[in-house]
Amino acid sequence: MLAEIRKQLPPRFENYSYYEPFIGGGAVLFELQPKKAVINDINTQLVLTYEAIRDNVDELVLLLKEHQTKHTKEYYYQIRDMDREDKKFNTLTSVEKAARLIFLNKTCFNGLYRVNSKGFFNVPYGRYKNPHVCEENVLRQINFYLNKNEIVILNKDFEFVVSNADKKSFVYFDPPYHSADKTNFTSYQANGFGEDEQKRLCKLMTKMTRRGIKCLLSNSDTDFIRALYSDNAFKIIRVQAKRLINSNSSGRGAVNELLIKNY
Repeated sequence: MLAEIRKQLPPRFENYSYYEPFIGGGAVLFELQPKKAVINDINTQLVLTYEAIRDNVDELVLLLKEHQTKHTKEYYYQIRDMDREDKKFNTLTSVEKAARLIFLNKTCFNGLYRVNSKGFFNVPYGRYKNPHVCEENVLRQINFYLNKNEIVILNKDFEFVVSNADKKSFVYFDPPYHSADKTNFTSYQANGFGEDEQKRLCKLMTKMTRRGIKCLLSNSDTDFIRALYSDNAFKIIRVQAKRLINSNSSGRGAVNELLIKNY
């Protein structure tokens, strides 16, 4: 989606403060590399990981190298199931929790992040011969970027994150995608992100449009999303994206998605 997103950026994008309330893996942030940004995610473990890369990259690299040397299927499940044992998990430092998340992401099935209704990471083991658990060069580049620019990292509700945005701001919304038949893997948090949340996000974007704040949103191409953003204030652009993960085979490969903007 990066090439399509780049086409839809507002003119003179580099002059705006950048906001991304659903940062996820940060693909768009690291592609654009704005000098001033506010990034956020409701997933506490993910935010801890960004903070660890920014503040403790040396220790994080050492922990990941240790995970790399110990990597086996049995070790994977031992690390994965730590969150089932609250007392043990809560003794981990923030950097240890960050190393755990990266290790699981690099060694689980298809690099998928998913939790069950209790918030426990439940992705099975991925059968990789030599997974790159510690990509030290990438981690150090991210550390450099986060420290050399004005990047605020938050762990708040998406509405709070953009409360200070103004006409000199650009907001990219990349929420968990709507799934009409609930076959998408979007269980990033135990409480989920359902249609009520999609409606709340649309209401927020409508308010921001009235305030003259430039917003771009990506989501699934479903009747529900098209109806939500049917107001003339929004431009709906259909794009194609490659998707490798879906419990329904028809949802894999090249699929239609939407970019929706208010400018």
